[in-house]
Amino acid sequence: MTAKLRHIALTVSDLKKEAEFYVNVFGFTKHSENEVAVALSDGVVNVTLLKFKTDEDAGDERGKDFVGIHHIGFVVEDPKEFQAMDQTIKDNGGKFHFEGRAGMAVEIKYRDPHGIVFDISEPDHAWKGIS
Repeated sequence: MTAKLRHIALTVSDLKKEAEFYVNVFGFTKHSENEVAVALSDGVVNVTLLKFKTDEDAGDERGKDFVGIHHIGFVVEDPKEFQAMDQTIKDNGGKFHFEGRAGMAVEIKYRDPHGIVFDISEPDHAWKGIS
């Protein structure tokens, strides 16, 4: 089974300032923006900046004021492998976190053995701006 890194989500204190940093310093392209998220890409991997309005929106115990790596996202090319990932993750010390939506991209979120959040999605739900 092969999964590819597709996005890194960072929670930040100032969406506009952080977005300007990644655009100006690394030449990222902005693909979308709303009140809580800015999607940027280098053409291979996306960086999604998040600023949650409420603790509930943040989705876990870290809450809306957490700043740092929120989660990393992987895409699995074969839908059958995607379905098999749940057991593989559990067999290797990970656990289910929750199923969420990011725009139209359905993601299943998990935690690795150390509690780091990551998500898995199918290619049909991949992020804009990536090749």
